[in-house]
Amino acid sequence: MSSTAAAQKFDPARAGEYQAQSRIALAGYDACHELSACMLSATLGGEGAAHVLVVGAGGGAQEIVAASRLAPEWRFTAVDPSRPMMEIAVAEVARQGLAARTDFHLGYVDDLPADRRFSAATLIGVLHHQPGQEAKRQLLNAIASRLAPGAPLILAGNRYAYASQPLLLAAWGERWRMQGATAEEVRARLGKILEGADPPASEDAVAELLADAGFEPPTWFFSSLFWGACLARRIGDDAQGA
Repeated sequence: MSSTAAAQKFDPARAGEYQAQSRIALAGYDACHELSACMLSATLGGEGAAHVLVVGAGGGAQEIVAASRLAPEWRFTAVDPSRPMMEIAVAEVARQGLAARTDFHLGYVDDLPADRRFSAATLIGVLHHQPGQEAKRQLLNAIASRLAPGAPLILAGNRYAYASQPLLLAAWGERWRMQGATAEEVRARLGKILEGADPPASEDAVAELLADAGFEPPTWFFSSLFWGACLARRIGDDAQGA
């Protein structure tokens, strides 16, 4: 499955149910976004100006909504390749009164000008949808090349191979059952998650991908079954020998 095919998974039907379904699939969905905003604000300081690249902003644009509460002068560039998901994000940003602070780009990070430099970036719920190691590396490299030296990246998503953690997978199914899913529906959802995503094999694998893209070792700050969130700073040009 290509990156384009991964984006096409988020068709109008899936986009429409994204917010509700995500809050079941990820226990602590809102807390993860709120803590991500807190980590960015703690790193950058919420009082000054900053320009944040939000990769995979489609859906509820929760990264933007949460960060705006702490940082009234921050601007955002939201990137997503799925039109249905982006339309939901645009509507939510407008509803929150944040449209004047947000630029939207329907497409990919690679489409942005190569000389753009952002103060920070977020990549939440995206990396495990990239098929294979090379696609993951390309995405992280594209983000890194558009960050200022020392700029933080918030990376959040599934970070274990599903088959390697059968207890977590079973608990994930129980999470759905707790929300009223039948046994048949749980089996269908487990089958879908096993076929529909390709997470890094471990936290060490995440750290290696980040290092390859020019980031410092990550600081992990949130965990929920397979899901984890971390912050990593882009290594300065001098440190990279560029």
